[in-house]
Amino acid sequence: MHTKAEFTPKMQTNVHSLRTLEPLSWRRFAGTIADVWSIRGKVGAGGFYVSPDPRIVIMLDDDIPAHSLTTKKDADEKRGVGAFYIPAGVPLWSRLETAQDFSHIDFHFETSTLHARLGAAGINGDLTKPRFIGSNDVLATIGRMAAKEVRQPSRGDMMLDGLFRAALGEIFTTATDVIAPAPGNLTPHKLSALKRFLQENMTRQVTVAEMATVAGLSPSWFAHCFSTQHGETPQRWQARLRLETACEMVAETSMSFAEIAHATGFSDQAHLSRVFRAKYGQPPSRWRRERFPKPCSKRNSPVQDII
Repeated sequence: MHTKAEFTPKMQTNVHSLRTLEPLSWRRFAGTIADVWSIRGKVGAGGFYVSPDPRIVIMLDDDIPAHSLTTKKDADEKRGVGAFYIPAGVPLWSRLETAQDFSHIDFHFETSTLHARLGAAGINGDLTKPRFIGSNDVLATIGRMAAKEVRQPSRGDMMLDGLFRAALGEIFTTATDVIAPAPGNLTPHKLSALKRFLQENMTRQVTVAEMATVAGLSPSWFAHCFSTQHGETPQRWQARLRLETACEMVAETSMSFAEIAHATGFSDQAHLSRVFRAKYGQPPSRWRRERFPKPCSKRNSPVQDII
C-alpha cells in the first residue's frame, strides 16, 4: 500500500557556508520524494536538520566526503559515511572537515511507507535508530542510477521505485559499520605549503588555526590528521622546526645568538640556549666552535622526505 501522492517533506534546516552548484532536481513517486543535491562547502561548513518524516541519504561521488555526522550533541561523530538512515524526529548535525564539492540523493517518505516496503520484503529492522553505512558499492550504484533518473527522467516511476526499494533493502540488511575516523587528508603538497608558511613566519608562534587554514582543513580535523600521520602534535613539530632552523643558523652563519633567537621565534638568547642544550647536549656557542662537518640531525621530521 502506497502513501498518498501529495506527501511533502517538512524538513527544518539551519545551514551555513554551503551553497548549491546547480538547481535542485527532485521527483515525486509512490508517496516518496527524491531530491538530488550538488553542494560546495567551506571548511567547517555544516548544518542542523530535523524532519517529522524518515529519510535515507546516499553519497554519489567516487570519494566519500570528509564530513562528520552526529545525532546527539555530546555523542561521537561518525566519519567515512557513504549512506545513512535517519528516523522521523531525530536531529542531525553535519560538519565538513575540508573545503569540498560533493553530491547526494535524499529519499523522504512517511513512516507508514517504510513499514509497508520493508514488510513486503520480509525485512525486520528497528526503525527508531539511525543507521550509518560506510563505503558500499551497491548503495553507491543504486544512488547514482536513481540520481540520473531524477535529473533526466527517461522511465516511469516503476524504475525509480525499484531503486528506492533496493536501497532500503541494502541499508536494512547491511550491518552498520563502526565508522572510524577517515584517513588523514594531509598530502605532501599540503605539508610542503605548511612548512613554507612556518618558515616565512618563524619569528612568531603560529596557531593551529592558522596552520589548518593553510592546509585547507578545520582546526580539529587538521590536528587529528597531523597527529595520526606523524605521531606528534602540530605545535611540537613547529617547535622542532624552529630549533632545527636555529641549529643550521648557528653552524652556517655568523649571526649573533641573540639575532638567531629572534629570527627563529625564541623569546631571547637564554631561551634558545636552554632549548638547544636540552636537545643537543651542549650550548650553541660550543656547537658553533666545533663546526660539525655534517648538518644538524633532522631525524623524525614528518616532511623531510618530501621537501
